Amino acid sequence: MIQLYPAIDVLGGRVVRLRQGDYDDQTTYGDDPVAVALSFVDAGAEWVHVVDLDAARSGSPVNRPVVAAIARAVAGRAQVQTGGGVRSLGDALALADAGVARVVMGSAAVAEPRLVAQAAGVVSVAVGLDHRDGEVAVHGWTEGSGVALADALQWFPDAAAFVITDIARDGMLAGPDVEGLRAAAAATTIPVIASGGVATLADLAALKGVPGIAGVISGKAIYEGRFTVAEALQELAR
Repeated sequence: MIQLYPAIDVLGGRVVRLRQGDYDDQTTYGDDPVAVALSFVDAGAEWVHVVDLDAARSGSPVNRPVVAAIARAVAGRAQVQTGGGVRSLGDALALADAGVARVVMGSAAVAEPRLVAQAAGVVSVAVGLDHRDGEVAVHGWTEGSGVALADALQWFPDAAAFVITDIARDGMLAGPDVEGLRAAAAATTIPVIASGGVATLADLAALKGVPGIAGVISGKAIYEGRFTVAEALQELAR
């Protein structure tokens, strides 16, 4: 079964969503990320995807205590996958010590691919490949890297998964890039987690039919009431 990764994006300790990664275009959905995580797990989620938006932008892990609190709260019931500002082996170690099951490395992985192999020795590592029109973006999506998504998919043999986000679709509820994800998943033997654009249960059904896609991240659609975590899990299990 494809895993659902309900998403919690943390900025200044609050649960928010950005549109297309724009920090100036955000919606706040709550002040208690731990309560949100518990609500997802109570509904049956086996994973929670947490993004430290402050760390993604600045590198300063100001929300790490929040991430640790979420990991403690769901321990024994669900696992936490977290990204945003994971830029060193030390960051990966600290998050592993905080109870996180998998870290997502993005900008640092693209800049220094060997970091993924090093970090994978201490914790499961997903590589976050966030792209605009096939070019991987870095530093909280604020810069292009000059690296093509198709090339980056070949760089990380130690990755547990690739989290692939089409930035143009993120937070827009416009539907996922199913064909782009199909091409990416076909280009690697590493499982792909789809991110960005999921708006309906039909979107989940479409992604479920793509070979190589092992998971789907959903945030805004859940917060906006397009579907519940329980409904999403039921669709993915169908």
